[in-house]
Amino acid sequence: MANTGVLPFVRGVDFTSNDFSDGKFPDAVRLMTGVQWLKLDKTNLMEIPEELGKLLKLEHLSLVRNDLERLYGELTELGCLRTLNIRHNRVKSSGIPAELFRLEELTTLDLSHNNLKEVPEGLERARALLVLNLSHNHIDSIPNTLFMHLTDLLFLDLSSNNLETLPPQTRRLANLQTLVLNHNPLGHFQLRQLPSLMSLETLHMRNTQRTLNNIPGSMDSLTNLTELDMAQNALPKVPEALYSLRNLRRLNLSHNQITELSQAIEFWQHLKTLNLCRNKLTALPASLCKITTLCRLYVNDNRLDFEGIPSGIGKLNNLEVFSAANNQLEMIPEGLCRCGSLKKLILTANRLITLPDAIHLLTDLDVLDLRDNPELVMPPKPTEVQRGSGIEFYNIDFSLQHQLRLAGASVPAPASSNNLSRDPIARKMRLRRGRRDQEEADQDQAKILKGMKDIAKDKNKQKTAEEVKAESLKPKRWDETLEKPPLDYSEFFDGDAGQIPGLTIWEIENFLPNQIEEAAHGKFYEGDCYIVLRTSIDDTGSLSWHIYFWIGDKATLDKRACAAIHAVNLRNYLGAQCRTIREEQGDESDEFLGLFDTDIAYIEGGRTSSGFFTVEDVTYVNRLFRVHASGSCSIHLEPVQVALESLDPRFVFVLDTGLKIFMWYGKKSKNTFKSKARLMAEKINKNERKNKAEIITEMPGAESSDFWKILGDEDGLPPDDAIMEHVVLDFVPATPRLYQVRLGMGYLELPQVEVPHGKLVNTLLSNRNVYILDCYLDVFVWFGKKSTRLVRAAAIKLSQELFTMIDRPEYALVTRVQEGTETQIFKSKFSGWDEVIAVDFTRTAESVQKTGADLTKWARQQETKADLAALFTPRQPPMSASEAQQLSEEWNEDLEAMEAFVLEGKKFVRLPEEELGHFYSRDCYVFLCRYWVPVDAPDDTNVEAETEQEQLEDDFQCIVYFWQGREASNMGWLTFTFSLQKKFKSLFGEKLEVVRTHQQQENLKFMAHFKRKFIIHHGRRKEAAPHDGLPPVEFYHLRSNGSALCTRLIQIKPDAAALNSAFTYILKVPFDNEESSGIVYVWIGSKADPDEARLIEEIAEEMFNNPWIGFQTLNEGEEPDNFFWLGLGGRKEYDKEADFMNYTRLFRCSNEKGYFTVSEKCSDFCQDDLADDDIMILDNGEQVFLWLGAKCSEVEIKLAYKSAQVYIQHLRVKQPDKSRKLFLTLKNKESRRFTKCFHGWGPHKKPPE
Repeated sequence: MANTGVLPFVRGVDFTSNDFSDGKFPDAVRLMTGVQWLKLDKTNLMEIPEELGKLLKLEHLSLVRNDLERLYGELTELGCLRTLNIRHNRVKSSGIPAELFRLEELTTLDLSHNNLKEVPEGLERARALLVLNLSHNHIDSIPNTLFMHLTDLLFLDLSSNNLETLPPQTRRLANLQTLVLNHNPLGHFQLRQLPSLMSLETLHMRNTQRTLNNIPGSMDSLTNLTELDMAQNALPKVPEALYSLRNLRRLNLSHNQITELSQAIEFWQHLKTLNLCRNKLTALPASLCKITTLCRLYVNDNRLDFEGIPSGIGKLNNLEVFSAANNQLEMIPEGLCRCGSLKKLILTANRLITLPDAIHLLTDLDVLDLRDNPELVMPPKPTEVQRGSGIEFYNIDFSLQHQLRLAGASVPAPASSNNLSRDPIARKMRLRRGRRDQEEADQDQAKILKGMKDIAKDKNKQKTAEEVKAESLKPKRWDETLEKPPLDYSEFFDGDAGQIPGLTIWEIENFLPNQIEEAAHGKFYEGDCYIVLRTSIDDTGSLSWHIYFWIGDKATLDKRACAAIHAVNLRNYLGAQCRTIREEQGDESDEFLGLFDTDIAYIEGGRTSSGFFTVEDVTYVNRLFRVHASGSCSIHLEPVQVALESLDPRFVFVLDTGLKIFMWYGKKSKNTFKSKARLMAEKINKNERKNKAEIITEMPGAESSDFWKILGDEDGLPPDDAIMEHVVLDFVPATPRLYQVRLGMGYLELPQVEVPHGKLVNTLLSNRNVYILDCYLDVFVWFGKKSTRLVRAAAIKLSQELFTMIDRPEYALVTRVQEGTETQIFKSKFSGWDEVIAVDFTRTAESVQKTGADLTKWARQQETKADLAALFTPRQPPMSASEAQQLSEEWNEDLEAMEAFVLEGKKFVRLPEEELGHFYSRDCYVFLCRYWVPVDAPDDTNVEAETEQEQLEDDFQCIVYFWQGREASNMGWLTFTFSLQKKFKSLFGEKLEVVRTHQQQENLKFMAHFKRKFIIHHGRRKEAAPHDGLPPVEFYHLRSNGSALCTRLIQIKPDAAALNSAFTYILKVPFDNEESSGIVYVWIGSKADPDEARLIEEIAEEMFNNPWIGFQTLNEGEEPDNFFWLGLGGRKEYDKEADFMNYTRLFRCSNEKGYFTVSEKCSDFCQDDLADDDIMILDNGEQVFLWLGAKCSEVEIKLAYKSAQVYIQHLRVKQPDKSRKLFLTLKNKESRRFTKCFHGWGPHKKPPE
């Protein structure tokens, strides 16, 4: 037995569903001397364990669903016992000692579902009883003395016995609130005592042979009665006395012979639930519509038709459930569809022909049951509801009208339908209603016009919200629309943090703050970091805070960084105005030391774990698992003894030795178990062994010697005898029990967590708590990230006690599990947590629905959000040349100086001035830009102010641009961070801003400094030419994307197909082996912009200013046959126009915000904007492409496909002359029609190794 000393502090334990039969009751229970509540339900007990006699402080004992026949034993010695629950046993009257009822504290006694034939002897002595349950026994009479003494009873249940009458003393139960008499033959009992029970709130008299004659004539005194059950009594009508019960909330009159209801039911003005099922009703009274509080109305199995339901039923605006199955309804009143709160409408097995059109307006309806109505024809849905929505698209309405309305754009009028209703009755009703409404409409028209004029005047006076909204729809750069993701600080700090004056301290553990107990304040580990919060109340009565973060000398880098970060997070969470103050071990400030009543103490080592991986020798325990089915698609791994005798040819076995995982497939094992067990082993290897384990498949008859050695054979030889079948066919794994560890002031509790539907799900685990999962052969202790240190320590000791107090095999284990690092074996105990075979409900909706799952109900409950507004905003217009020139001049006027550096080897050196504007795709560059910052002059200027203004105008700002080529590694950024950036920070301090930019993703301000001469080369600077063969041909393409500021000359692959009549190019063809000699062609397309033609000639002259290089400008059609086409690999067909430049748009589809959104990239997009985990929509004016990233999800594919369809529909309205078709494009399989929209298209970037 584990001797942890924790059992005397246990206040309560829930042992439900353990097997304590045949003397297995834990002897250690006698050590729980402080226990106050104990649950022993479903433990197979046949007698009261003698260990209970030691629990003298026990107050609540539950022994439900056992095999007890006698209660003799230790119960009579429990002087503090207040609650005793013996429900569902086999206790007889003679098996209950009279001494039990002498317990002065006993207030609750439940003896229901037993074999009592009479009231137990001495029960009248239990005068403190408040709750008494004797239901479901064989009692035929109640002694007169019982109710003479039990006058304090609040709850009395005598149902399902053989009682024919109640004693007259029943009227003495003046405090009784609940009386349950169901299923007793009380036909001759007149209930004369009933009016005396004035405190009664609940009365159940189901199947008690009630008639109109044996019910009291008046119940006016029962003013507190809120619930009444009179079902199964063959009543021909509602007794008149019931109408006087004005405070009724719930009334059950089902299974009677009632043919009609009185108009007096309107007196039940507080009624919420009315059950009239299985009667003979033909109509409901109109006064029913006056009970506006009614929420649930059940009238199944009656004789109601259309006329029998009052037309005013729509006034029941709180009605949530209307159930009228098995009636004679051919139609339901339209008023029923006006019950806006209706969630369930059950009309099964009627004679329905159709339903009102308004049925589709019940948007909150969860259940609509129309089964067994063979002639039913549903009314057509409205057009918008029919198109583009439904569960297959996650309940998002993709209809064009709906999405335009959400985007705030104008909605085109729907085309007139030629399929108008030809119903003559409906037409007559429309005409009649039209004549009646015409006069009212004429009278209201003048009022409406006047109101519209008043509104128009107000709009002219002030800017309206609609105008603001319209402005927000103007196209923006895609990065301007990005929002900073909201940070949920409650994930790091409790809600009461900083709300109570005093000191609060957190330690940093695994990147997160973890609050420590007050007893540990002032004791700091040298290897840890802490956040210290001092909360006080200032003179104004408001809370004020001081935040410190303490750094230990031996703390790791991650703890130091996280302490600083979370100190700022704490300040933001509290909204504090203070600064966060850094304190280091041995150099603390006096203010910090003054926070503590005593001197602070340093403790060697570190208590918390680092967030980084640590290299340590891990010891693995050899474990053998037998694979069983679990549910419909999962597997259960049953631990068995690591021995040859455990093998069975009908099963798959997994032998886990740590760095080797053996898969043994029995000859008769199923293939599905083989594949699922293999997947489980691969997940264990990937998630727990960092892919260092070897998975070995062992086939019967060909096993390795290592396998047999681990199973116990020293020589590694197979057994001489054949492996036998020994596992029982009806084997059922032990039911896991989930305990929550609760810690109070000097006590511990171990209640079981209620598991809905008997299936464990990971949502039951709260990160603030610690849980023990007892699977009999495995006991797991799960620590939540926010759980406290004391609860963790207590849980470890409790798990050891729980493990040892129950008899378990030697191969059973206790395993500690941290939140976020759970093992696969632990996860497999929970339904739907990282399933081995995950079910994608988006693909298999039809097959899943066949199993009975109501996916429609599930989808309606989801608050699905989607944002497609970007698809309907107009395309960003190109920036005019004059505007671009003006911006460029302003930014360059502000630029006082620019220093350029380039990474050579492992350090940055100054970039030669002649290379400024030339970038290489495998290099990294740093540009230090100093900008003049103007300062506004004050209004009341004087001589001194002017002097001060001159000084202020000397202010400056420094921006460091770090440019990274698309083929460059991240080492350049790391080198910059630890070298130049620190140097710049020391020089410029707070005036320094660092901007990291990647190739072809530069901002406009940075581009403006190069005055349209921005050249990107392949490779690296000073890259050595190849030793053999000619230097490579260089081919450059000049292009502007959306603005003259976004002009780049990019080196591309030499290919004549890349030419386009609308652009200009540079082609350099080298001669011999000398790179410095050759010929340069400037090719100008016939439709090229003259300004770009002039610019490319200037760039070419500066780039190749060499007497050994020939220079020639070619207009399209003047190309020589020798070097020009030879350098491009031969003459090919190429595009003659670039009309796509006027239409090209790129949209990004993503779920990263938690819901589906479509955002537009700016017109200066590039190939690297195609993200692997997203889906892109590209419009080139002729086609719309859906580009799928390698890591996009099935959900995103469906929603992006539907979004692209909506976008094409929108374009048919806006650009009817430019019809588009939708094409699917996969990564690395893009066509020329797709790639031409991107400047400098090349191979996709490879992920970093």
